[in-house]
Amino acid sequence: MSGTANRPLIFLDVDGPLIPFRSRPVGRGRSAAGIPARPPDGPGNPLLDRLDPDDGRRLLALGCRLVWATTWMAEANEVVSPRLGLPDLPVVEWPDDDEDPGPGLHWKTAFLTRWAAGCPFVWLDDETTDADREWVVAHHPGRALLHRVDPHVGLTDADFATVRQWLGPGAGSRG
Repeated sequence: MSGTANRPLIFLDVDGPLIPFRSRPVGRGRSAAGIPARPPDGPGNPLLDRLDPDDGRRLLALGCRLVWATTWMAEANEVVSPRLGLPDLPVVEWPDDDEDPGPGLHWKTAFLTRWAAGCPFVWLDDETTDADREWVVAHHPGRALLHRVDPHVGLTDADFATVRQWLGPGAGSRG
């Protein structure tokens, strides 16, 4: 289990990266077996149909410690994880204060950096900017990749390739 603690973290946002703002192209949103992302369990949130079960498989194949970093909080484990084939993941519990993050800085940036506690991390979100990257470089002793996902299309092959390249040789070799 000590190997688990040494693996990089991947902070996951839901809206934008996993549930894109536009419908997925034909063929996405279904697993390799053709199973829809949203099991037939009632009407629910229609945007959940935009989840792609293959994203779960591909995230697990990266071999990192996945962490929900979303305003969905614990609901991500209840609603999103099963649709992606993910186990329950740790959830970042956001502070209740309205601390001003600083000019141009995303409100999650400083908190996620503290949460990582020096561990290498990838942050997949649709709202990160160069200001966030610069702040993390100045305040985080470990390696970090703040990767902006296009919120209109969600995670793509190119996004996974960027993460695998950052992780280094052998990363994501299972998927």
